[in-house]
Amino acid sequence: MNFNIPIGMKRVVDLLRNKYFLVTIAFMVWMLFFDKNDLYSQYEHRQQLNKLIQERDFYQKETAQVSKDLDELTSNRAKLEKFAREKYLMKKPNEDVFVIVKESKKKDD
Repeated sequence: MNFNIPIGMKRVVDLLRNKYFLVTIAFMVWMLFFDKNDLYSQYEHRQQLNKLIQERDFYQKETAQVSKDLDELTSNRAKLEKFAREKYLMKKPNEDVFVIVKESKKKDD
């Protein structure tokens, strides 16, 4: 039996019989899907890296803001007094401080 195989199909058959090609394909499949550093793991690592970069940027901005506030508080006495009064409810010896707390509305039963 003599089969007339088209030239393109013959190349594919020859390629599938080549042991180096098969080993290369098997290696690529293993590395892409079954290895501990497969595509899915790389995607998860990339997502985690992006999240950590965003957190780092946020904390750097917050640190810069806190440093700026600290410099203002240590250099400007008026700002320090305002901060102490608002944040910690501090007062001068001859003053009275009244704290007004707004109550939330309650539903009548």
